Amino acid sequence: MKLFIKILFLIIILLSFYYFLPSKALNNNTKIEKILVLKSERKLFLLNNNKIIKSYKISLGFNPKGAKHFEGDGKTPEGLYYIIDKNPKSNYFLNLGISYPSIKDINYAKFHKKKPGGDIKIHGFKNGFGFIGKFHRFFDWTEGCIALTNSEIQELYNNVEIGTPIEIKK
Repeated sequence: MKLFIKILFLIIILLSFYYFLPSKALNNNTKIEKILVLKSERKLFLLNNNKIIKSYKISLGFNPKGAKHFEGDGKTPEGLYYIIDKNPKSNYFLNLGISYPSIKDINYAKFHKKKPGGDIKIHGFKNGFGFIGKFHRFFDWTEGCIALTNSEIQELYNNVEIGTPIEIKK
């Protein structure tokens, strides 16, 4: 029993360290030319002059393998899209709208007699759940969106412009 308590105590210390470990903040005057998401790595990269200036660990749709094709499939889209909206009053702490579905996505869904879905965002937590912090990264939990911690989406929201390209790859 003593060994169990020691291991539990060590786990709590390590998780606390993980939760509170700060990351280097992005300068508010930083120009973001492109956002790159690598789904298989669960990472979002900010690029300027084709160089990575910052990266974030992310969570994806609850069924992340493969490209989004239909409403409700739990997949995060793959392809080249754009940031089309900034919403400071969403049900999730801030969000950046992604231009999914494209004409190609719409036509694919129509061919299969289904809806392509939409409303794909980069966002923080559902309002009131920000305390979860970095622990959200242990699961893919969105409906197809890309999730960051609230402090990370705040930083991205402050620095990204509408029209910024976002490429989402496997």
